Amino acid sequence: MKKHHVLVVDDDKLMTWSLKEKLNNEGFEVKTAESGKQALKIIQEDSPDLAFVDVFLPDIDGIQILKEIMKINEEIPVVMITGHGSVDTAVMAMKLGAYEYIQKPFNLQEVAIIAKKANESRSIKREMNRQVEKAKETHNIDNIIGESPEIKKVLEVIQKVAKSDASTILIEGESGTGKDIVSKAIHYSSARANKPFMDINCTAMPNSLVESELFGYEKGAFTDAKGRKMGLFELADGGTILLDEIGDVPLSTQAKLLKLIENKIFKRIGGSSDIEVDIRVIAATNKNIREEVKKRNFREDLYYRLKVIPILIPPLSQRKSDIILLANYFINKFNKEFRKNVKGIPAKTEKALIAYNWPGNVRELKNVIERALILESTDQILLEHLPTEVIENTYIDKDPNQTVLLPATGISLEEVEKSFLLQALRLANGNQSKAAQLLGITRYALRYRLKKFGCQTDKELNTEN
Repeated sequence: MKKHHVLVVDDDKLMTWSLKEKLNNEGFEVKTAESGKQALKIIQEDSPDLAFVDVFLPDIDGIQILKEIMKINEEIPVVMITGHGSVDTAVMAMKLGAYEYIQKPFNLQEVAIIAKKANESRSIKREMNRQVEKAKETHNIDNIIGESPEIKKVLEVIQKVAKSDASTILIEGESGTGKDIVSKAIHYSSARANKPFMDINCTAMPNSLVESELFGYEKGAFTDAKGRKMGLFELADGGTILLDEIGDVPLSTQAKLLKLIENKIFKRIGGSSDIEVDIRVIAATNKNIREEVKKRNFREDLYYRLKVIPILIPPLSQRKSDIILLANYFINKFNKEFRKNVKGIPAKTEKALIAYNWPGNVRELKNVIERALILESTDQILLEHLPTEVIENTYIDKDPNQTVLLPATGISLEEVEKSFLLQALRLANGNQSKAAQLLGITRYALRYRLKKFGCQTDKELNTEN
């Protein structure tokens, strides 16, 4: 098992020896330095996992050492060693990024506990940084797929907004258009990327819990408030909060929400102290908020405060040129995920995908491709691999001279004949002679076919209507 490296910086040789012995016994590998210059050389050559630094050193001030360590590698936890009367300096060090401070004379067992906790903290911080870097890569603006003029306009706005200090953004669009993806792209392409991104689905929270979840509460604020709880706005401090389906937030909460956005200050439920936060609020909705304002379901002042920068994401039906691009993107994605080797989409399948209106937008297209790759074992996505609703208006061997076209899914010839007979009768208001003329057959042939299908004309007509 790899030993974690600790650097002890102190000009007190006895103190340094004591720390080294204790930490060695706890499984750490310890290096020591008696001066700031020596310490900085060790940090640059062999970055430690943890550092204990005395506030007072013979050459360089301990605070300056802390600053230099933060510049070299801010992941290194630094524990400041202070004497009596230097607590103020230690507090300053904490503000500058020190993990903890210990006062001389200290308990070596307590020092060992601090070292272990600091080491765990570093591991957690490293993992968090790794996750953030992964999120930046995953949710990069360049990963938003589309070359249509409609989506290019959206991308231009996103890039400008991400670099700006805009504190409120309103994203509108139908369900499944990718409002959450756009929100994450804005956050992870901004200066706030290393801070929290809170995704809150306002529809999923009962009205009675919305305020307590957003603003938090103090102990005893209501019957079940057994202790203090930090709200999501507080937890998102420095970062971005996505209020998904903002149109479903109750009116009683909207007033508090407006105040928070305006002043960046709020109170926990049952609390008296103001809590100040620095957050970017992204509100997303598939509702027409202007109509909700007219219906008095949404505060007009909040609406105008949110739409400082509005972003409208077009539905997939308005960006048809992106459909095949997106489909191929999802094929590559699910090929990796499911270890498949689907190579592409034949022309007939492409036509079907483009002809369909995609009421579920990009999410529906993603689901269709995912389903095809899970259930099918061929190296192409064929027409028969698509859901019925996608191909029901798509035809095979389409001929411009044909007046009746066969659906790709096939159909019963008898059902077609019966349907045309009844349609003709409806158009002729039940007049069999006229219906026969519409179909280009004799009245006798019409009656024969009606009898063949067991149709009782009046009853069938009433049923069909």
